[in-house]
Amino acid sequence: MDRSKPVDPNGLEASLIQIINSHHSASLKLRESTEKAKKDGIRSARRVSELLVDSVNREVQEAFVMQKRIEMEIRALTASILQFGKQTDQWLAASHSINTAIKEIGDFENWMKTMEFDCKSINAAICNIHQE
Repeated sequence: MDRSKPVDPNGLEASLIQIINSHHSASLKLRESTEKAKKDGIRSARRVSELLVDSVNREVQEAFVMQKRIEMEIRALTASILQFGKQTDQWLAASHSINTAIKEIGDFENWMKTMEFDCKSINAAICNIHQE
């Protein structure tokens, strides 16, 4: 193309230039709209990703809080179990002491009955000796 010649506005060359310019303009608009759609898509995907992560994080956080509560309850129950175990041991020792005391009372009572019988026997023997 020779630029020194004036371009005929109704000629073939002018039509081609107009088609090229129109194509170039349409191409730029398409590129801009594609770029905008790409940015919107990335922005939307990022937002969806953030929402999903927030949702999962919230559930993980709730699980973590529940785990801590369960651990605290386990510690409290362990302390209660130890306390009840000590109390049970004390009750067992007390009941064993009571049983031992009752046995000793029973043994003492038997000893007293034996002593009473022996004293009566000795008394009867002395009475028999004294009467003869």
